[in-house]
Amino acid sequence: MSRSLNDLHPEMQRLTAEFLNNCKAAGVDVLITCTFRSNTEQAALYAQGRTAPGRIVTNAKPGQSTHNVTANGKPASLAFDVVPLRNGKPVWDAKDPLWQQVGEIGEALGLEWAGRWKRFREFPHFQHPEARRLKGA
Repeated sequence: MSRSLNDLHPEMQRLTAEFLNNCKAAGVDVLITCTFRSNTEQAALYAQGRTAPGRIVTNAKPGQSTHNVTANGKPASLAFDVVPLRNGKPVWDAKDPLWQQVGEIGEALGLEWAGRWKRFREFPHFQHPEARRLKGA
């Protein structure tokens, strides 16, 4: 699993850099936890809570996630995962107001925030607003 912004699609690199700058300007410290994920890594996450121990963390099978996108054989993820930090420690509780603030910062840039999804909300997940179209391209 990568956390490198270089493993994002070029349009997503720009949006992610703006997101990070806007978080910093708002006084919100965040950590990118994932950009690109290989199909093998996606398969392991998909198995979690199904055929492997743990809770279900994704409904995307390998190749279905916007984290799995490649272009010309190189990573070109259309998504990133993030966690807000308080005093340098990750805040995973989705009820914490920091998540709403982080979500609003991403949405103000036009990012799609999975914290608003009706089915299987994923507070850490942001993706390009046209991810479905770009993924098919």
